[in-house]
Amino acid sequence: MSVKIKYFCGVILLWINLVNGQDTTSCTLPGGGSGVCVNLEECKELYEIITNAHEKKQPLSDDDKKFLREHQCGPNIRKITVCCEVQINSNFGQVSNLLPSPEQGNCGADLSERIHGGNKTKIDEFPWMALLQYKKPGNRLGFHCGGVLINNRYVLTASHCVNGKDIPKTWTLYQVRLGEHDISMEPDCEGDDCAPTPIDILIAQKIPHLDYIPESKNQKHDIALLRLSQTVQFNDFIKPICLPTAPHLRSSDFVGKPMDVAGWGRTELGRMSDVKLKVRVKGVDRDTCNSIYSQRNLVIEKGQLCAGGEKGKDSCKGDSGGPMVALDQGRKPYWYCVGLVSFGLSCGLEGWPGVYTEVTHYIDWISENIRP
Repeated sequence: MSVKIKYFCGVILLWINLVNGQDTTSCTLPGGGSGVCVNLEECKELYEIITNAHEKKQPLSDDDKKFLREHQCGPNIRKITVCCEVQINSNFGQVSNLLPSPEQGNCGADLSERIHGGNKTKIDEFPWMALLQYKKPGNRLGFHCGGVLINNRYVLTASHCVNGKDIPKTWTLYQVRLGEHDISMEPDCEGDDCAPTPIDILIAQKIPHLDYIPESKNQKHDIALLRLSQTVQFNDFIKPICLPTAPHLRSSDFVGKPMDVAGWGRTELGRMSDVKLKVRVKGVDRDTCNSIYSQRNLVIEKGQLCAGGEKGKDSCKGDSGGPMVALDQGRKPYWYCVGLVSFGLSCGLEGWPGVYTEVTHYIDWISENIRP
């Protein structure tokens, strides 16, 4: 039997001073995703906030009250109605339990208090960033692409960094560096705060998407996994990013969404900054992006997304294959990987967005290709 109605009297007071809205079937979640307006008891996530407090015989915390208020979508006179996240669409496969869970707080550590005014990052900012190192003739080593750590054994990157047409045949993708900030400094310090020595881990297996065609103009399916030769030990400077597995993220188009691209500006051919940089971009709708890239006879397809296009702001500040990330501002905020840097016409060219591999489109592929 459910918690007695009288227990909810205190909760009902949460909504008394709110502006009444219409009780509709669909609604918008605080984070911007789609939800359905249902009775509180029918929404497991929100209802458990109430029942857990009741079982512990504790009042609701201020954070819980705020979270519940933000999800209010009514109320109607007799029932408390809330905007509840829709269930995963049947077209979505089951997410691998090998991927860290945002709900458990073991990925995408919230960095929302960071200041985004400049280009340089803090030494512990974006701790999921990875640098890909290539072995060249004469046993020379060089960083020429980026990636993102998604659990303790896998890095996600672009397929063009693994088997792209521009990678010289004499190069071998060799290892991954984690926990780096300034390539030219050892150790990395910010005042008295110093980071541990970055770690280099050999790549045990390269898994490019089988449908990726290196010579294709639009670089569809530009995604790859790198299995590391050993388990990564996490610390404040090395942490995995979350993937956009929540239903409201998997159904989002990210148009107008503020997102961050970070990295050292490494491409498969170029050498840029020694210090990790960042830039903020906004998502651009696919129709607009296609109208722009049609001038180059390119079609941006499902599984790709566009962002940026402001003068001087583009993924050239990040790495080829590196992540574009966004903050989910739910009850427990976390960062997740929206896209991977794929290609663009020119660095920071006004009116020309960068093109990214859309990670939500490949959640099933990722789940199917990772193992313990």
